[in-house]
Amino acid sequence: MKRLVLALAVGSALTSFAQDGSLVAKGKPGNAGVFVDGKYLGPASRFSVAEKYSVPSGEVEVTIRDPRYEDYTTKVTINPNKKTVLRFKMNPVTIPQGPFGLLRLGGDGPESFMSVAAGDTGAVWLNDKFYGYIDELNNVGSGLLIPPGTYKLKITDSAFNMERDITIEANKKTFIPLIKE
Repeated sequence: MKRLVLALAVGSALTSFAQDGSLVAKGKPGNAGVFVDGKYLGPASRFSVAEKYSVPSGEVEVTIRDPRYEDYTTKVTINPNKKTVLRFKMNPVTIPQGPFGLLRLGGDGPESFMSVAAGDTGAVWLNDKFYGYIDELNNVGSGLLIPPGTYKLKITDSAFNMERDITIEANKKTFIPLIKE
């Protein structure tokens, strides 16, 4: 009886593992975030190479988000053990007029020139809207131009998980240090 239960458990685990397929999203902007059934997976591409994400098979809703564009949402069917390629084209939104402040993420000091989060694709949210991922806001010369105001910054990531209010001032840099928890 124990062998039968173990065989069923192993068979069930293998069956559920085999049900996954993969999703590749290709389009511009390549650093747009890929969401499947509301869950953030990461950027569509990095350094001109499309990211490949494991996704459960079946019909899923895919949303591509970037703050400079209208969301792109579609349904796709993911086949078990197959790669599904989604090609997308996003429509730009009206660009807000300045002045702007710069939001930058960094190491343990205000002028850290080394990325403490190289390759980290954890999501960055402002007022519950997706604005990008950690690594793209954590390198020399990087940052996000934002209209002045107070925002709720949230970073959802396994290494850097934070939520705090920030104030962006016109023509100034706001530096938020990333500290591993």
